[in-house]
Amino acid sequence: MAGETILSIEGVSKNFPGVRALKDVSFDVRAGEVHALMGENGAGKSTLMKVLAGLYRPDGGRIMHKGEEVDIRTPLEARDRGILLIHQELSLSPELSVAENIFLGSWPTKGLGILNKRKLNSDAGRVLDALGCDFRPTTRVGTLSIARKQMVEIARAQAFNASVVIFDEPTASLTDTEKEKLFSIIADLKARNVGIVYISHKMNEIFEITDRVTVLRDGVLQGTVNTADATVETLTRMMIGRALDSFFTRARSNFGAEVLRVEGMAKKGLFENISFSVREGEVLGLYGLIGAGRSEVAETLFGVRRADAGRLFWKGGEIPFPTPRQAIDLGLCLAPESRKEQGLVIGMGGRENITLPHLGLFSRLGIMNRERETQVFTRYRETLEIKTTGPSQRVGNLSGGNQQKFVLAKWLCNKPRLLILDEPTRGIDVGSKSVIHALIAKLAEEGLAVIVISSEMPEVLGVSHRILTMSEGAFNGEFTGEAMTEENLIDAVSRHRESSSSRRARTAA
Repeated sequence: MAGETILSIEGVSKNFPGVRALKDVSFDVRAGEVHALMGENGAGKSTLMKVLAGLYRPDGGRIMHKGEEVDIRTPLEARDRGILLIHQELSLSPELSVAENIFLGSWPTKGLGILNKRKLNSDAGRVLDALGCDFRPTTRVGTLSIARKQMVEIARAQAFNASVVIFDEPTASLTDTEKEKLFSIIADLKARNVGIVYISHKMNEIFEITDRVTVLRDGVLQGTVNTADATVETLTRMMIGRALDSFFTRARSNFGAEVLRVEGMAKKGLFENISFSVREGEVLGLYGLIGAGRSEVAETLFGVRRADAGRLFWKGGEIPFPTPRQAIDLGLCLAPESRKEQGLVIGMGGRENITLPHLGLFSRLGIMNRERETQVFTRYRETLEIKTTGPSQRVGNLSGGNQQKFVLAKWLCNKPRLLILDEPTRGIDVGSKSVIHALIAKLAEEGLAVIVISSEMPEVLGVSHRILTMSEGAFNGEFTGEAMTEENLIDAVSRHRESSSSRRARTAA
């Protein structure tokens, strides 16, 4: 029945070595509601959800499901009870088919335990059709986009008649169109009296689709409020213990000499005729939707990709397009969009991650100077307000916001001249966002050139001195001063997309 409590926890605690993740937390989700769970990175949100999903065993407290106290020991037990967690980093097997992933752990069999592929694909097909998916049950999951992989995860909820579905930062890698599709599916689940737990740092999403909000801070419950009664300011204060003076900080305009100039850079199938420049002390924003080619431009400048055409000028002189090692030696550094896959070695400690690209600065005759490494680690832990137990704590065990700060520390310790930040605050909390935005302004005021790539319009508007818009592999607008408005950015991106679509239609005709 709508409004009835489906799942609740009472007084749950969870500790890890040296870390108190949860302390006496109570939380519930009702049938037919979307219940947001918010907090800074490291507040305990993911730990709490992993307790509900059977990935962690609580150290204290109890879990109630449909009025019955339960002991959820494994994810399979949670799924069998109708509790499904859709991870931020999707938990699919890329080499298996869509159907095999949907029913993983419960494949239908014939006699002698032989897989019944016909029934497996037929059952999966019905679920995919109900969700309006445009891919087949036999498709290998590794070939799908992030959005389609997420649909496979949601199909699991449909296949097993989930009573509670937990979404952990589900829109972090989705386009606006894909996000609207997701919200439509959530509305459908809600209409069928499924309880939804929605973890997100995006305030606009919280106010758009949720009914209640629960806030954690440092593993402790701060309270639950009806979304209709909340404001951005009240939720922010609950999360970080204070009000933010400003969500965005823009550096003073004091530009110096040109650092980088690009003329006619192209990479077949990705982007064409890319021309721009950036100066000392300037924050250049690069705005566009996911898939516009922004990351590919950054990767080409850093040497991850090789340009097919174009000219590159560094501090006034023309140079060949560099390799990543050459880019680092020049002082051109890239903080990539995917910090876990591209920005960090998650099995190593924070100290080693900071110094890894700069071993020559911290070694002599092949022997690392551990004391100097630790001094640099300590400086940036304090400067960037990184929450970690020490220099050897694995960065893979840290929150997203703290991981991102280590990515920044890795480049800052070598005094770069140009820092490219690709989605620098994706999936991190408002407090950490504020720290990073203030850092961007501080670096620019010290003379560093900064390029900020972001699909979050308020962010790119809030920190940039100048904004270039990009769509479908090409720049299509440049805005400064009073012309930097949401309307102008949307119009530039939309107009180019529409004209490109028209050209394709005429060519096909």
